[in-house]
Amino acid sequence: MTNALILIADDDDDIRLALELLLTGAGYRVMSAATPQAVRQQAGQQPDLVLLDMNFQHDTTSGKEGLALLAELKMQDLPVILMTAWASIELAVDGMQQGARSFIQKPWNNQQLLQLISQQLEHQQLQQENQRLKQLLQPEQQQWVAESPAMQQLEQLVQQLAPTDASVLILGENGTGKSLLASRLHQLSKRSQQPLVAVNMAAIPESLFEAELFGHEKGAFTDAKQSRTGRFALAGKGSLFLDEVGCLPPQLQPKLLRVLESGEFEAVGSSRSQRSQARIISATNADLQQLVQQGLFRQDLLYRLNTFVLELPPLRQRQQDIPLLCQQIMNGLCQKYQKPPLNINPAAMQTLLGYPWPGNVRELTHTLERAVLLCQDETIQPQHLMLQNNQTNMPADSLNLAEMEQRLIQQALASSGQQLTEAARLLGISRHALARRLEKYPMQGSH
Repeated sequence: MTNALILIADDDDDIRLALELLLTGAGYRVMSAATPQAVRQQAGQQPDLVLLDMNFQHDTTSGKEGLALLAELKMQDLPVILMTAWASIELAVDGMQQGARSFIQKPWNNQQLLQLISQQLEHQQLQQENQRLKQLLQPEQQQWVAESPAMQQLEQLVQQLAPTDASVLILGENGTGKSLLASRLHQLSKRSQQPLVAVNMAAIPESLFEAELFGHEKGAFTDAKQSRTGRFALAGKGSLFLDEVGCLPPQLQPKLLRVLESGEFEAVGSSRSQRSQARIISATNADLQQLVQQGLFRQDLLYRLNTFVLELPPLRQRQQDIPLLCQQIMNGLCQKYQKPPLNINPAAMQTLLGYPWPGNVRELTHTLERAVLLCQDETIQPQHLMLQNNQTNMPADSLNLAEMEQRLIQQALASSGQQLTEAARLLGISRHALARRLEKYPMQGSH
């Protein structure tokens, strides 16, 4: 987290000055406090991290003042690193048990302190993202809609697999909700209080693959100005979600396979091995068996990923879920655009039920977003949906997957004025992923 705000709490003027110079030089914003009263006052500004001395002038050895302040800061959900010149194992254990993120003894090593701060800030950001993912599963936010027989069958498997540590491979077309299913697996698991870390395998440049997944040491390569914690380390004892794993180039697959087989990895520029304890959840819309036959995906890697396979049904196979999905999506959109609650005209609902949804729930969301913006009263009409009649009336089973994907790309290109970046945004994929599909389905006019 660049530009993070750090509170230095220490009664020693020289200590505060030294830390201010070190941290501002590393790009952090800094404020300081010399007394417990000042710490309480400054904490009201919600710093991103607190460096807390355990002993102030009234009590220079026991650490009681620091532990009392720690309890108050913990109530404000502020991450704390404890500092003391009178370190002891017992005191460190007390501080960690009472909620401190870490513990450092004076005098400190500058590089080690900066690395510790960087790691804790990344961990804090990760926790915030994890909390956001948890909220996706709250009833008032986004429910797991499983009214249809196809989803009921999937839900039974989810309930069985979620509490285990088995690797899970999620299959499904674009827009079916694979990331939401990964979140649900994590939240129903025994690891739900640990981080859920997601990484889009299709979006990582090949040259940064190892640094992104395994981390890197300062100076390991050009522009590596600070050490960085990789996704495997950030996941800790939680879950690591490898999205679009089918896009991983063959030359990078052995590097992922090694850590999945042995659990061991090294940060770029380091010789120290680390061990991953994360549960692996992966997802793809690709046919991995076909890629194995074509020599584009390692079979031993597939075996490591697909201990269990869950396949999300396309939206056209779960029509019973569409009304509830629509209501849920519209509630969120009305809040987003500050509009009163909307209803769907029966004719408009029939249009939605008859459409094949090649883009699945993602396309449904985009369609309803347009409709909410266009609707000027309290009821969405068929014309607000802007769905073509010839597409609406076309039976779902008259198109194969390739044809549906091609049609969806054509729609996105038309809506974006043939702009690839905007079309990719409408489709919910990266520009690179769209470019690969255009190589598969050449179309005129895109640029």
